[in-house]
Amino acid sequence: MAQSDHNGLDRIDRRILATLGDQGRISWRELAERVGLSLTPTLRRVKRLEDEGFITGYAAKFDEQRLGGAFSVFVSVTLDRQAEENLDAFERRITAAPEVMDCFLMSGGSDYLLRVVARDLPSFQTFMVEFLTRIPGVARIQSSFALKAVARRSAPPLE
Repeated sequence: MAQSDHNGLDRIDRRILATLGDQGRISWRELAERVGLSLTPTLRRVKRLEDEGFITGYAAKFDEQRLGGAFSVFVSVTLDRQAEENLDAFERRITAAPEVMDCFLMSGGSDYLLRVVARDLPSFQTFMVEFLTRIPGVARIQSSFALKAVARRSAPPLE
């Protein structure tokens, strides 16, 4: 058996994860062929990776531009207080906004970094004025418009 890393994953596990991260709809038979195992041991490994939480779900990737998100805006948000109740309230509100594709609690100069998709500048302005600025405790907002997506991955480095 291949040597395991600190997470208990061997090279075959990492190859399974990398393949599924890149091609989530691959057939089980093709996955088995790619990782060099027969079907049953491959399925056992996938089940174990799911049970142990390495695989948390399967999802389709969408073309955001074709679906009405013409551009991405990265928005840094600073709250007036970093008390737990303020953070919780902000997070509850922001997760309800369908325009917010990603939201990260940050260290450094701002409290949160959001990736927002917008159809056009007026729709982003509406999001800002009618939603984001109305969340209690928001002290400062700074936006940066993405010009082009250069690299987008669905899985971290596994090899």
